[in-house]
Amino acid sequence: MVMATLLAGIAIILDSGILTVGAMVLGPEFGAIAALGVALIRRRWQLLRMAARTLVVGFSAAILVTFLISLGGRWLGWVTIEDLTSRRMATDFIYHPDRWSIVVAVLAAAAGVLSLTSAKVGGLSGVFISVTTIPAAGNVALGLAFGDWGEVRGSGLQLLINIAGMAVAGWATLWIQQPVWARVAAKRARHQETLATQRA
Repeated sequence: MVMATLLAGIAIILDSGILTVGAMVLGPEFGAIAALGVALIRRRWQLLRMAARTLVVGFSAAILVTFLISLGGRWLGWVTIEDLTSRRMATDFIYHPDRWSIVVAVLAAAAGVLSLTSAKVGGLSGVFISVTTIPAAGNVALGLAFGDWGEVRGSGLQLLINIAGMAVAGWATLWIQQPVWARVAAKRARHQETLATQRA
């Protein structure tokens, strides 16, 4: 998560869409977010605490390291406040959350949970690219390094919206899937009984 957030910080400074996508794909946070949904469905409160702690500690560490390195870049003159405050066409969405932020988070989380539960993990890379948690964390760190509280607020809100939206959507997807799985399991059991009777 630290490496992904550092890459996101560089993407923001350079206003690079390609590096932003790379940071999103590199980010490992979806597993912990999906675990929140599993914990709520299964009422596994220890798992809920572990997943929440993983997210809090992971993002805190990533933001702290990126903040410290951003201060170093500022001291060396590699990064300036203009890099942060100038119009950034490719990365503007990171610190301007809107109604589409929650829509994207919900759809991405539902797709991610479906990918995991159907053992078709190929769709997960699309989930990672869709959600701006890691870039938002990188922008929070840069905003803190330069005292730009507007960037910190906007990116922090984007981060919270995405995590909350993904957690709720993951829980809802699993909740909807449960009765479907129960019916499929019952149908398979009846089919197996029929085959066993026919063989007998």
